[in-house]
Amino acid sequence: MFAGKKIHVVGLGKTGLSAARFLQHHGAQVSVWDDKENLRDEAYKNNFIVHDVLNGPAAFDFFLWSPGIPHTYPKPHPLAVYAKAHNIPLICDVDILAQIQKNADFIGITGTNGKSTTTALMAHCLQQFRRCEMGGNIGVPALDLPLLSRGETYVLELSSYQLELTPHISLSASVLLNITPDHLPRHGGMDGYIVAKEKIFDKNKNGLSVVGIDTSSTAQIYERLKKSNRHVIPFSTQHEVAQGVFVKNGILYDSSEGIVQHVGDLREIPTLSGQHNHENVAAVYATLRRLYAYESDAIFNAMKSFAGLPHRQYQVRKINRVTYINDSKATNTDATAKALATFDNIFWICGGQMKDGGLNGLESFMPKIHRAYTIGEAQENFTQWLSEKNVNVTACGTLDKALKKAHQDAQGFSQDAVVLLSPACASWDQFLSFEDRGDQFAHMVKEL
Repeated sequence: MFAGKKIHVVGLGKTGLSAARFLQHHGAQVSVWDDKENLRDEAYKNNFIVHDVLNGPAAFDFFLWSPGIPHTYPKPHPLAVYAKAHNIPLICDVDILAQIQKNADFIGITGTNGKSTTTALMAHCLQQFRRCEMGGNIGVPALDLPLLSRGETYVLELSSYQLELTPHISLSASVLLNITPDHLPRHGGMDGYIVAKEKIFDKNKNGLSVVGIDTSSTAQIYERLKKSNRHVIPFSTQHEVAQGVFVKNGILYDSSEGIVQHVGDLREIPTLSGQHNHENVAAVYATLRRLYAYESDAIFNAMKSFAGLPHRQYQVRKINRVTYINDSKATNTDATAKALATFDNIFWICGGQMKDGGLNGLESFMPKIHRAYTIGEAQENFTQWLSEKNVNVTACGTLDKALKKAHQDAQGFSQDAVVLLSPACASWDQFLSFEDRGDQFAHMVKEL
């Protein structure tokens, strides 16, 4: 399929290198580029052709584009401008996988928050019934995944960036969890972000659409899908829904066949506690029940053995009466709100590379904060904000100092307490990624 094709790989992170190796192995004429000199040098050492297209124009069949590189807003990368001027398509590695895997099923999952947990839970449950592989924006790069056959399924976490770069994928089920403000500069504002998320349904003309209706944007998308006569199932954790799936008082219910059916008590599954996880559960249940008609009890029993994901409200350790929680994946206030809603007597570590709005929107949770510890670029802003909300706060600068102080304070507290890393910020000011931030936190907790 790709033999003889001229393909330029833009972005040489884990995904880009995986794609370059795959395409070269399948006979494509591959050249590569990254703006970082050290990554170009590493690619050259691995016998890739490093080519600066802007200074040496050439014809290409397509650019294999890293989704993290802007191609529209806030300012397109110069290579994106070049591609547009020369009618060169931009696609990502997930699209390549879709082109070569015509027989396997694809389940795509997107949303502002909860994508990774939902993807992992979906794959975990599905493995009890059939062979499946998990990838996309989580775990293994798409082109490093094993090849699957008919009757087998890829479960893919799809970011808004990837949805813009996957013109060939055909999804058996499209899942949209929620939409709240995030990544807005990359999409030209909230309207553009909503459009990018809604693209997941453009890739699913005849399959199942599963939509959370607890955010206003997704509720409107659900109404549009319903009018188009799609096979669409709504789910909610805030109210009962007709002909859908909902969670009420910790109980999962299925009304998708017109009769309300009790599925199971989610309080029996500690790794899936909290409203945010109930949303993930509802999405997974609705998909597996309606797409493959697996029995309700079988799906619920599969969920009981889910261990949870690192960096998503993950319990690292308990020392005396203090539980240490790694929620490094909370890179925005909406994700952090879910953690703050789950726990009490919180010794909260927050900060990093601040996003628009800072901590605004978290006001109602401040009575649960016993003390806060700020780090990173957001330290000054967060410290001031927390002080104005009458929260005891210590500016610590770095994660190690924050954990040391939080540990001392929490161990001296007279009740059960939680030391919570839930930064409400990106990680790139002090860490390689949110995973790196969470791993360092976990390591330091285990050394306490």
